[in-house]
Amino acid sequence: MSEQSIPWRPFRLPTTFSPPPIPARAEIGCPAGFSRAIFPPAMFPRPPKKFVPTPFEYHQEIEITIDALTNLGAGVGRIDGWVVFVPFSLPGETVKARVFRNDKNCSHADLVEVLTPSPDRIEPGCPLFGECGGCQYQHLSYDKQLAWKTRQVGELMKHMAAITFPVNDCLSSAQIWNYRSKITPHFDQPRNGEIGPIGFLHTGTRSRILDVPQCPIAMDTINRELPAIREGLRTRANSFKRGATVLLRATEDRVETDFRAVATEHVGDLKFQFLAGDFFQNNPFILPAFTGYVAKQAAAGGAKFLVDAYCGSGLFSLTLAKSFEQVAGVEVSETSCEWARKNAAANSITNAKFLTASAEAIFDQISFPAAETAVVIDPPRKGCTPEFIEQLVKFGPSRVVYVSCDPATQVRDLKQLSEGGYQLSDVQPFDLFPHTRHLECVMTLVREH
Repeated sequence: MSEQSIPWRPFRLPTTFSPPPIPARAEIGCPAGFSRAIFPPAMFPRPPKKFVPTPFEYHQEIEITIDALTNLGAGVGRIDGWVVFVPFSLPGETVKARVFRNDKNCSHADLVEVLTPSPDRIEPGCPLFGECGGCQYQHLSYDKQLAWKTRQVGELMKHMAAITFPVNDCLSSAQIWNYRSKITPHFDQPRNGEIGPIGFLHTGTRSRILDVPQCPIAMDTINRELPAIREGLRTRANSFKRGATVLLRATEDRVETDFRAVATEHVGDLKFQFLAGDFFQNNPFILPAFTGYVAKQAAAGGAKFLVDAYCGSGLFSLTLAKSFEQVAGVEVSETSCEWARKNAAANSITNAKFLTASAEAIFDQISFPAAETAVVIDPPRKGCTPEFIEQLVKFGPSRVVYVSCDPATQVRDLKQLSEGGYQLSDVQPFDLFPHTRHLECVMTLVREH
């Protein structure tokens, strides 16, 4: 083995050079250190029934140089033009990888060994990195995480919507570790009166749970209470007839585990209350800058009125209310809408009203003049429906500020908005989720005249 090579381990990048362990998918694969050139094809393990044996055989080991990262966090390399995805590899690295699937136009492989490491590779902050499916970028320096997230938004616009537009540098969280105010570990149905692993899905699997006793991206208060909560679950194992999802929500001076309990979050001078199990942005350290930016973009064109679609418990409606004469928040959930009304009253905000309606029919209840109205949309990960965008375009607000946790669905919707007469004026990613592939992106569009 070359002195410059670094064997891949699922826990951490080792400081000593020893033969690499076989990754989870390759338990019966080629012995460590052997390549396709010296390992006869007949000795490869039997592939799955649906495995396509071209261009690579099952568990064939290949040497490949990585030149990019996907928006899912995997390294991308090419062999004779053929694309291969290798999770946990980094741009600029030469790696040894073991193929486990060939698709019509690409292959997928597990990382076996880092032969030439990137200067941007760092020691992960969690001993479970590589096994736990929660984080994808702990091995990448934080400044490069931001740079790649910025680049990925631009590439999505170019490839999915044929739009080339400058993307502002991704803005970082004030705190990049211990920032999550909510986590939801899982466990499977107890067996013989005992609960097995309590944690998150294992990397590369859809059902296998990895035991996670501590999470370095969860807030300190959550990690402090987590051991006792895990032990409490195990002592009550006989009371669970099936597996379950566990809630841990940091709220003021405690950790709430009851989905129906009231949680509290502060954003600047405002206080928000909502049900602990309901959605609320989970990185409180970046929320003042995040909501402030949305307010700046929404009010930039001089609009007097604001419509907040998918308003939830009122995060954008109430943080933006001081910038507008009147605000209308719309939410499909009556429970969330009621919390928005309570939050408005608790914060003495009198120029905001909240309507319960499907987001696809909200503009039927809006009396604001469209030319003086800005609309903020913050849909779920799946994005907006075509019907909603059609109604939005028909209503014709002067500005649309689109907030999304999934730039891929956001760019899909951007294409329809562009066809409806809206033009991009600003694209700003925010890193609400350091060390993961996830980000929030704010796109501002103005109506063409």
